[in-house]
Amino acid sequence: MGKLSKRNILWIVPIGILGVFWYFYGPQKDITDNEYITYVKNYSFENSNKTLESGFANTCKNPYWVYFKTQKGQDVVEFKGDCPVNQKVAKVNVQFLVDRDMTNVRYGAMLVENKMQEEADRDKFMLALISK
Repeated sequence: MGKLSKRNILWIVPIGILGVFWYFYGPQKDITDNEYITYVKNYSFENSNKTLESGFANTCKNPYWVYFKTQKGQDVVEFKGDCPVNQKVAKVNVQFLVDRDMTNVRYGAMLVENKMQEEADRDKFMLALISK
């Protein structure tokens, strides 16, 4: 009987540790409504009176906005949608970096069909988006 309970403990402890890690680091529910998302949606870049939300709404289908914080503490708002890129509709992700005081928004990474784009391509896409 003594060996049986030791064997059970040797299984229960690692499963318990995995459960704790899953609880804290497992998949998280998307944050789709908070002050950072609202700020980015209403943000207008200089030389444009169009908000980011209206630019994406006029150009892309199936818009989805999500907020997350990086491991380094950077606040990020990400847009996901189906947008025209090079005369084809593609799945596009664009990240926007927001400072803590919500005084500035910068472009972050851009993915098209899950492939990282160069900064020049991202800037060209965003310029076309806010100028339409």
